[in-house]
Amino acid sequence: MTDADNRKANYEANKLQKRLRSKVGKAIADYHMIEDGDVVMAAISGGKDSFAMLDILLALQKSAPINFQVIAVNLDQKQPGFPAHVLPDYFESLDIPYYIIDKDTYSVVKQKVPEGKTTCGLCSRLRRGTLYSFAEEIGATKIALGHHMDDIVETLFLNMFFGAKLKAMPPKLRADDNRNTVIRPLSYCREKD
Repeated sequence: MTDADNRKANYEANKLQKRLRSKVGKAIADYHMIEDGDVVMAAISGGKDSFAMLDILLALQKSAPINFQVIAVNLDQKQPGFPAHVLPDYFESLDIPYYIIDKDTYSVVKQKVPEGKTTCGLCSRLRRGTLYSFAEEIGATKIALGHHMDDIVETLFLNMFFGAKLKAMPPKLRADDNRNTVIRPLSYCREKD
């Protein structure tokens, strides 16, 4: 790769980073997702979306006109082959507060859901319940999830075609238990970015 290629790649990466931060900042402002004094529990799955969300939240934390704390949390569901050391090593390299919750929901899902049937519904309910309880335990005021615009649109279509209802994931949601607020800072971001 030539110096010109490197400069062009860096230019494109910086442009993308600015665009994503701008869209996340706009979503946060439009939906009042984060307020002064909030403790934001960033749910990190290990996928690109949650890594991007964490990076952007940490950058915004440094420049935002309000003070808020970010705590990274990963729910280790004991799925076979998941490299358990990767996320703790990454969080430590960032020097941020983090927790790894060990909960074998994988075995529960495999036991309850017949072979060949989709596991998504039960898996997400178990994951959500664990995250909600843990957020209370650590005093988090918001739970940040890495869902982006494409996830929101896909959920709308799934609900329309398979549930006969017009319902999508909202950018900000007060949970049914009234104890937790879920935010989706990437709501204005496309998956391709």
